[in-house]
Amino acid sequence: MLRIVVMVSGGGTNLQAIIDGVGNGTITNTEIAGVISNNKNAYALERARENGIPGICVSPGDYESREVFNGKLLEAVDAYAPDLVVLAGFLVVIPPDMIRQYRNRIINIHPSLIPSFCGKGYYGLKVHEAALARGVKVVGATVHFVDEGTDTGPILLQKAVEVKQGDTPEILQKRVMEQAEWIILPRAIDLIANGKVRVKENRTIIDQETRK
Repeated sequence: MLRIVVMVSGGGTNLQAIIDGVGNGTITNTEIAGVISNNKNAYALERARENGIPGICVSPGDYESREVFNGKLLEAVDAYAPDLVVLAGFLVVIPPDMIRQYRNRIINIHPSLIPSFCGKGYYGLKVHEAALARGVKVVGATVHFVDEGTDTGPILLQKAVEVKQGDTPEILQKRVMEQAEWIILPRAIDLIANGKVRVKENRTIIDQETRK
């Protein structure tokens, strides 16, 4: 059984997709050990409570320095003894010590087809604003492993989404969530939970029999 910790900053729609996936069998061999947020007002923490999942807030503002916060964040993660850490809209830079300790055991969902519209400054609506400003016809989402860079780790899954005439950033964000993020993040967790994913030389290898 794969123990996962989900880290969130806001509403937790991707967390809900994971909760639903575990509940309906889309995600197998997995239990959600806990939810961690940097924001005590994050609705994601309420989602955790409603589903009987332990949740905690670890906020940078509660500590005298980023170094102390980083240590407390890692302590909070370690306390859940996870096999996999899932960043589901977590808007805090992951401490280097945590990346080293959980090498190839942290995944992130990003709302674009990496390497487009990713890296420093590209998060949330900013990604979709940039995509519309550039006039691209296809966007999407990416699940990738986390390394020391920003959105530079090995790519696990991607799914494309069509841009439609008249799209606003908000409309496009919702479509990317519904048609990509909420599909590939549960899928990625299920693949990992069933031993179907390996990382070799900064590339992921997925058991071909499981691909659809």
